[in-house]
Amino acid sequence: MTQPIALSQPVQTDTPDFVVIDVETACARVSSICQVGIVGFRDGREVFAFETLVDPRDEFSPFNVGIHGIRPDHVIGQPSFGEIHATVSAHLGGRITVAHSSFDKGALAAACRLGGHPQIETEWLDSVRVAKRAWPQLANHKLNMLARFLGIEHRHHDALSDARAAGMVIVKAIEHTGIDLKGWMAPPARAKPRPPIAAADGTLSGERVAILGEAVDGGLASLVAAAGGRVLRSVGMTTTLLVVANAQPYGRWVEASPMHRKARELADAGKPVTIVSEDAIRARVADAA
Repeated sequence: MTQPIALSQPVQTDTPDFVVIDVETACARVSSICQVGIVGFRDGREVFAFETLVDPRDEFSPFNVGIHGIRPDHVIGQPSFGEIHATVSAHLGGRITVAHSSFDKGALAAACRLGGHPQIETEWLDSVRVAKRAWPQLANHKLNMLARFLGIEHRHHDALSDARAAGMVIVKAIEHTGIDLKGWMAPPARAKPRPPIAAADGTLSGERVAILGEAVDGGLASLVAAAGGRVLRSVGMTTTLLVVANAQPYGRWVEASPMHRKARELADAGKPVTIVSEDAIRARVADAA
């Protein structure tokens, strides 16, 4: 970059479904924003773009200049962050804002704090998280690598080009997965804990054990598995033992709990399921040791 970029006026024809922001910084202080690029997308296409250099009122480090090419002489006469705060807030405020990683979110927050400006209220969506879920097979999910993989025209570490590319990552992820923007905004489902793998043999070998009052990856589950028992997530037709943990949450009403009730129903129907306490199962394992 050899010439200053004048403040680009946004050309907005439609209300965007989401906007994308990217910033470049002058030095290690994330508040030192020296370039801002914002792009709006609606129905998978770009509907406006805004770009400006920013005078960060801070030093430029050689490391940062080496990354984006913006030098102190490029920002002479350019607006400060305070002078563009209202414009940035108007584009992002009350909308879904995409950024590639949390860096840009943190930089905006720091610049607002430093200048005493109101924080920008928006809903953030991390395009890195989206890309990792959409294309888990990739070795990394850096923006330049994603752009190359997805065939997106891109000039790395130029704020407007980075914002465009991150927006296209969202567009292509929606096309690739069928998950819409609302789906990507929903928190990811938490993976269910996996039961420990049963040892090849032991005093509980052949037992299929459900545990009431403890997660399937807890200490009691590990004890059961180490003794050869297969830990189950719930009581079913093949369950042979229901172990009632000492810390189970039902207190004296334990017999009314769904797992206990199911085990009693199976036992009454002639299925080989036995209900035992945690102390009893620990004693059984200890006696066999």
